[in-house]
Amino acid sequence: MTALLARLAAVVVPPFCWNCGADAGRSEPLCRGCRAQLRWLGPEVVALEGVPLWSAVAYEGPARSLVRALKYRGAPGLAVPLAAAIAAGAPPAVLAPGATLVPVPMPAARRRRRGFNQAERIATALAGRTGLGLRDGLARGAAPRQVGRGRQQRLHGTAPRLRWTDDEPPARAVIVDDVATTGATLAACAAALRAAGAGSVQAVTYARTPGR
Repeated sequence: MTALLARLAAVVVPPFCWNCGADAGRSEPLCRGCRAQLRWLGPEVVALEGVPLWSAVAYEGPARSLVRALKYRGAPGLAVPLAAAIAAGAPPAVLAPGATLVPVPMPAARRRRRGFNQAERIATALAGRTGLGLRDGLARGAAPRQVGRGRQQRLHGTAPRLRWTDDEPPARAVIVDDVATTGATLAACAAALRAAGAGSVQAVTYARTPGR
């Protein structure tokens, strides 16, 4: 009955594009025109605040709309196509066997308000596609929202609040998040993992601010 209702709903209200609102088809979060606007970043790994980082697309246009819909418009299911983009494009060495996915943590109060941690959702979907292990061992205290804060404020306000709370940290950690902007959060996560004794640390995100 549930499947039947879902099919009927798709006929009455076709799946829409999260960027422009047009019909996107049943299996796509973006319409064809908006998918064509995505700027794929290729296989290059960049160093952002000392953390090797690979990202699938530039954080602009339709990619920005998807990230914002995931976080602010009650669409946690978008974590699945975002993880699929990471899994499809990441260089083999980044998501190599033996690596462990570590989602960026969220302050407890914000997670209660939102109902989920988008980084954890992406990491879980990515683990399902790659077969890599997942350890949600990073924790952070209450922190100011990153949106609208300057780069130096973000670097100063984030780093001291992260710590590794699990058992032995992974030998090869891959930090997972939805988007990288200044790199402050990724740097804080990497510092916490290294302080706990992790071996190599790198990161993957769905999107990255152009020029970073």
